[in-house]
Amino acid sequence: MFIARWSIEARFGHKAEVLEQMHRWMREIGSQVGWTEANTRLLTGSIGAKESTIQSEIAVASLAELEAAWTKLASLDSHAAWSKMLEPHVVSGTQHWEIFRLLS
Repeated sequence: MFIARWSIEARFGHKAEVLEQMHRWMREIGSQVGWTEANTRLLTGSIGAKESTIQSEIAVASLAELEAAWTKLASLDSHAAWSKMLEPHVVSGTQHWEIFRLLS
């Protein structure tokens, strides 16, 4: 089992909009690749982390499952449109993935 964590930084004053759009993405786009409320979490910085940090954590059974989801996402026009809509609200170049192996 793995946890795939996607992180971005919201621009100053844009955090509420980014969070709203992340929730919409999970409902409308993430659900198309099997990422639902049952296997995902949305987090934001609080203590000891930047308040502008927003992260999605997705539990996947294998790296192959994650790769299949990424491949499908790349083919969705709705994902591409959502990404362009989100861009003005985030700090450019801050998005990144981290993959963690779940031990227990």
